[in-house]
Amino acid sequence: MQQLSYERIPTSVYGTADEASAAVANEIAALIRQKQQDGKPAVLGLATGSSPKKVYAELIRLHRKEGLSFQNVITFNLDEYYPMQPDALQSYVRFMKEFLFDHVDIPVQNYHIPDGTLSMEKIREYCLDYEKQMELHGGLDFQLLGIGRNGHIGFNEPGSHENSRTRLMTLDQTTRVDAAMDFGGLSKVPRRAITMGVLPILQAKRVVLIAWGEHKAGIIKQAVEGPVVESVPASYLQGHHNVSVVLDESAASELTSRKAPWLIDDVVWDRAMIKKAVANLALILGKPVLKLTNKDYNDYGLSDLLAQHGQAYDLNIDVFNWLQHTITGWPGGKPNADDTNRPERADPVKKRCLIFSPHPDDDIISMGGTFQRLVDQGHEVHVAYQTSGNIAVADDEALRFADFVVDFNDRFNITSPQADKIFRDAARFLRTKKDSEKDTDAVRYIKGLIRKGEAKNTCRFVGIPMENVHFLTMPFYETGLVQKKPLGEEDYQLVTDLIDKIKPHQVYAAGDLADPHGTHKVCLDAVMEALRRLKAKDFMKDCWVWLYKGAWAEWDIDQIEMAVPMSPDQVMKKRLGIFKHQSQKDGVVFQGTDEREFWQRAEDRNRKTAELYNKLGLAEYAAMEAFVRWKF
Repeated sequence: MQQLSYERIPTSVYGTADEASAAVANEIAALIRQKQQDGKPAVLGLATGSSPKKVYAELIRLHRKEGLSFQNVITFNLDEYYPMQPDALQSYVRFMKEFLFDHVDIPVQNYHIPDGTLSMEKIREYCLDYEKQMELHGGLDFQLLGIGRNGHIGFNEPGSHENSRTRLMTLDQTTRVDAAMDFGGLSKVPRRAITMGVLPILQAKRVVLIAWGEHKAGIIKQAVEGPVVESVPASYLQGHHNVSVVLDESAASELTSRKAPWLIDDVVWDRAMIKKAVANLALILGKPVLKLTNKDYNDYGLSDLLAQHGQAYDLNIDVFNWLQHTITGWPGGKPNADDTNRPERADPVKKRCLIFSPHPDDDIISMGGTFQRLVDQGHEVHVAYQTSGNIAVADDEALRFADFVVDFNDRFNITSPQADKIFRDAARFLRTKKDSEKDTDAVRYIKGLIRKGEAKNTCRFVGIPMENVHFLTMPFYETGLVQKKPLGEEDYQLVTDLIDKIKPHQVYAAGDLADPHGTHKVCLDAVMEALRRLKAKDFMKDCWVWLYKGAWAEWDIDQIEMAVPMSPDQVMKKRLGIFKHQSQKDGVVFQGTDEREFWQRAEDRNRKTAELYNKLGLAEYAAMEAFVRWKF
């Protein structure tokens, strides 16, 4: 863990969300124990969402393993959707019970969560009483916060005033889009919520805001380093007397301390840091690397780099060559060529390549050009689809599929009572399914079959034999809900066994930590654990691991270690490969804030990567796919 001093809010960055969550949980536990010694209650303000889950898991562990009691704990939750029944899948009452309250010894009368069942005329009085209850207990000793991608804290959306009180709030479109995953579509997300106001949050004696993942990095920079503005409610925390922001490395990635650490403190000018500084300088100035001058370096805080490593002319040439050496049209290595300055080895000429695809379309969306090139250049390419991706199939698509099977059997007099019953029951369920109702096992299987068929179709299009296509259907994913189970031994073993069977020279895996679904990160954890378990095997000495990103982000230019260029024809062929995933076209279940289809997102990202190389003074290509090597 590293303490930072540049930000307007004290900020701590941890290597992983697990480490950060444990630190926050330990602070809460210490407060609870101190209050117990003093014979007083510990009054906590609690948050929901994905960020605090691991904090609550650690508090449960402290309760079970280390005797932490919650008998003296009184809690007030930040918010609740309106209207919302307490037993609904998306209810924050249900969330808190499932992730904390049902697993510790807190008395039922001690926790308070806004009531989403009230009539409209009772809400104002209820909100006044909610704050009065906090005051009667002496105010909040500790407030735990997450942050929305639009900067909201609680459901205090952009535009909320610093003196706002607990109230009914209309939800921002960004907030509703982010919640669409949980509700099974944007149209099903409530438009309002009851939220604790900004003022009572700021009145807490201690406030800790937590955030994990790249998708939070941009708003964290605004909240921590930017001005205090109504458009970013989290920025109000800059005025609190006892506040901390706790992040993992991904959420901190846009902070100046990470983007340009040389502006803050002395740095070690190794190759990676030099490449980062010079590439960023060139992009800021809009100059090719080879045109940077000594004055450019000095004007932008890089005089120390010049002092240690000579003139701009020499540094420019070094960085230009480092960037040039990342570009290759031979992702599997170029046969019979000097590979000294190439990202991949020449030998063996024919490599066994294993592409891990978290969802059934990540392979073609994220690295479709490289995928095709590996096949065309004669390598033995395998694809492992880690999850079924079934929750991303719309109900009407599954109903269409079920109806087809029933009609097909009827038309051709195919008698299979068991199969017929499965599909008829599934069709009946889909026609009467209630909003947010969990799919039956049969419906989930049908949706999985749809995505499996699409993945196979893509592989045929690229030229992969079916025996090289592997569907792992990892158990952690198969809950039928957005919320997944933790990785288990069966998940690890499935991945480990496949790698051991194929004995690849190359492994490609999704390193996309900006995935809003979180599935990419879980799938990457499984691959990394499997590789660690196999590390002692002889074949692993020749196994290189390349990480790609998905539809949401790309590697920073200074991080890229292999860039595979694509011609306009190759871009079009990749698009056609993506089109094979018909269930993910023309609007998807989890669209996110980006209304473009996946092929449009992928093409835009690949084009922008190529444009970056062009801006830095290198060759101009139509598009590029980028990779970072993980040296495990």
